[in-house]
Amino acid sequence: MNPTKVEQFVGQVLTDLAAAYSGMLVNLGHKLGYYRTLSGAGPLTAEELGERTGTLPRYALEWLNNQYAGGYVTYDPATKRYELPAEHAFILGNSESPFFLSPAFDAASSLWLDEHKIMDAYQRRTGLAWGDHDHRLFHATEAFFKNGYRENLTSRWIPSLEGVERKLLAGGKIADIGCGHGASTLLMALRYPRSKAVGFDYHGPSVDTARKRARDAGIDGRIVFEQASAADFPGAGYDLICFMDSFHDMGDPLGAAEHCKRALAPDGCLMLVEPFANDQVEHNVGPVARLFYAASATVCTPNAVSQGGRYTLGAQAGQARLEAILREAGFSRVRRATETPFNIVLEARP
Repeated sequence: MNPTKVEQFVGQVLTDLAAAYSGMLVNLGHKLGYYRTLSGAGPLTAEELGERTGTLPRYALEWLNNQYAGGYVTYDPATKRYELPAEHAFILGNSESPFFLSPAFDAASSLWLDEHKIMDAYQRRTGLAWGDHDHRLFHATEAFFKNGYRENLTSRWIPSLEGVERKLLAGGKIADIGCGHGASTLLMALRYPRSKAVGFDYHGPSVDTARKRARDAGIDGRIVFEQASAADFPGAGYDLICFMDSFHDMGDPLGAAEHCKRALAPDGCLMLVEPFANDQVEHNVGPVARLFYAASATVCTPNAVSQGGRYTLGAQAGQARLEAILREAGFSRVRRATETPFNIVLEARP
């Protein structure tokens, strides 16, 4: 063995271990309001942070020291004050930011809580359905994705589709498949009030939450959420059918795509919003790919296996695999409409 390489890899693993331990403290800082309190507040002592958040200052001190050691906050030893830089606050303390990442740590916590279920699925060669995960996963996924959808869905992604926005502004018909808590469906209903938006999800509790979200937004009279799978959701003549980060989770995406083709209007459009990935494993390297592969290994692929696993695309499927399924389902025109560092958007037409 090369002792230099051993030493380097020890350092890499220790860095990951420190991040794993500290991820719980990021989650704590989010839920206790530490990041929100530090945002725009200027330098604060541990005593001030504790008092403003109603927590024990001694705990706040250890939390702040961890955050300083990790480069999340700055520290002035002369004044013993800590500060959350504005750029960091935009990511950790601003719930409206398109880069608000704090909720993602609750998704990570759900995976630790489900470790025994995931391990059992691996050893028994069985699946683990989305609905069988800890409830933290559902709420964290909604919070993690919705700001990105708010930033891009109706301002960039739908306008990138040929002629779709014009139809929806005039009054069209939308189906949002695998809608979860309905974040994307609600955004489309608000942006296109003349259109009828329907969200479908096979997970009953998520549908109930989506209906509550619509009531809270005051638009439950013109938006519908129903429990149905991607292969049997009702209705026809849809101008837009979309899968928001959900197509790769399905055990039979081909069957889902075939059903969508039948449900589309003659000039309708299928939109897939998928995690960003290149087509070859060797080109999917770095923190984003690593994050998505982790989610795929613990959530996406086990869910597909639980649904029969005719296909197990995973969260890093890449355009080529997705396009092959769409073409097999009868879509003759498939193109990448746009992309972000986290997503690719495919447009498919019969």
